[in-house]
Formats: sequence, C-alpha cells, structure tokens
Amino acid sequence: MMKNSGQDFPPALNPGPGLSFVRGGEGRGKTRLLAQLAAQAAAEGRSVWLEQPADAAHDAVVARDWLAQRQGPQWSPAVAAALVQAFALAEHLDKPLYMLSAGSRRKLGLLGAAASGAALTLLETPYAALDGRSARVLTELLAEAAEGSERAWVLADYELPAGLAGVRLAATVDLGD
Repeated sequence: MMKNSGQDFPPALNPGPGLSFVRGGEGRGKTRLLAQLAAQAAAEGRSVWLEQPADAAHDAVVARDWLAQRQGPQWSPAVAAALVQAFALAEHLDKPLYMLSAGSRRKLGLLGAAASGAALTLLETPYAALDGRSARVLTELLAEAAEGSERAWVLADYELPAGLAGVRLAATVDLGD
C-alpha cells in the first residue's frame, strides 16, 4: 500500500508532485508497479518518462539521436546542457549506445528523464552502475525533485539511497523483501 501523510492509498493511484519512493526486494514487483503507473498516467493523457537506453534494441542509435528522438514539447535544453556537463557525457554524445558503458547509458537516461519535463518520471534502480560523482549529481537532482510542485517523480529501488535519507518524500510504497 502507498503511504502518504499517514493515509493508505492503492498503489495504482498516480503519485502527486515531488519524489515518491517504492522499496522492494528482488522480484517483489517494482518494475510491474512502475509499468502500471506509466500506463495509468498515459491513459489519463499525462506525459511519462520510463524508458532507459540500456535496452539492446537501442544499441546502434547514436546517443545524441536517442535523446533527440525523445524530446517533447516540455523538453528543457538548459537542463539537458547542464546535465551533459554534470554527468560528463559530452564526449559520449556522438557514439552509438553499444559503445557506452552501463553507467554512461544510465546517465544518458537520467539526463533524458530530467530534461523531458514529463509530468510523471519513473526511475528504477537509477544509482546502479554510477560513479561517485554521478551518484552525487543524481542525489542533488532527486532532492530538487522532492521539493518540486509540478512534476511527480517515483524512484524504485531495493532501499532508499543514503543520500536521500533526509529528503521529504511525497509517498512511499514498501513491497517487502
């Protein structure tokens, strides 16, 4: 059940603005819950970011083109440019995705998530394969998202990352171990 301000909500409820957290062990349904949230939001006409560039179907696509193909009306070139620098992605933008490490592919997806301006941004285990600097950038990004009043972000992971321990969460879902 989703908990928010002491009240129980069904997991299918679209999360509100800010950062929500879904915690769960291996095979507990994190991926399925994110997919359900994405489908529900899309059915309601809300913009959703769920895609990650790690899918092998994207291997031949150049990183810059992968981002360009996902730019919608709310895309923020300023956020994208800032995160290219913060995540040190400039040297990788003209490479096909198969040439990027798992961490660089993850950073590309995080850049897209932040720059997309999507009403609902869904991230599954976003810290996996990140170097220390990039993990700190992500923590800052998510802390800012937690304070946001327009976009809803949902982070699904095995445990709440230590850097987010003091961040106010809009909602939490515990799927168990």
